[in-house]
Amino acid sequence: MHDHISKSIAEQIKQRRKTRGWSLDKLSAASGVSKAMLGQIERQESSPTVATLWKIATGLECSFSGLLSRTDASPYGDDEELARHEDNFRVKTLFAFNPDSGFEMFELTLLNAHTQWSDAHAVGVYEHVVVQHGELLLYYDEQWHTLKEGESARFHANQRHGYKTNGQQTRFIDVISYP
Repeated sequence: MHDHISKSIAEQIKQRRKTRGWSLDKLSAASGVSKAMLGQIERQESSPTVATLWKIATGLECSFSGLLSRTDASPYGDDEELARHEDNFRVKTLFAFNPDSGFEMFELTLLNAHTQWSDAHAVGVYEHVVVQHGELLLYYDEQWHTLKEGESARFHANQRHGYKTNGQQTRFIDVISYP
């Protein structure tokens, strides 16, 4: 990850934690991420995975893209600034969270039979998924649902949910709407 992205993430987490008056212990309890890992992230000694960022965002009750935002970022976006890549999972922010619209939009790509799990979001949060390429196995309501290219689904995101590819590359849009 680029240094400026690590710095931005560290600043966002620390600022949001301090605004709440939370210690690292309190954030750890709320997010399920260890105090040691949170400290390393805030000191920019460690780069969090996408899954870890989701846990922290959920614990702080903020949007995922809010942790990636820079205060000096262009309102027109910058792919380099708003993308996260891991071996078999890529997230590109298309629209960062805006309180006026109440949503954020991502393009996600899964490779090599990868499964990506997400912990429950807050009550009232919905996800809207549209498959752009390939076939997506989407887990919600305690079962897997198969979506083919061009198909879509909407579900309550206040439950554990997951995304899986059947071995082929799968690309989809995920719109997360907040109450």
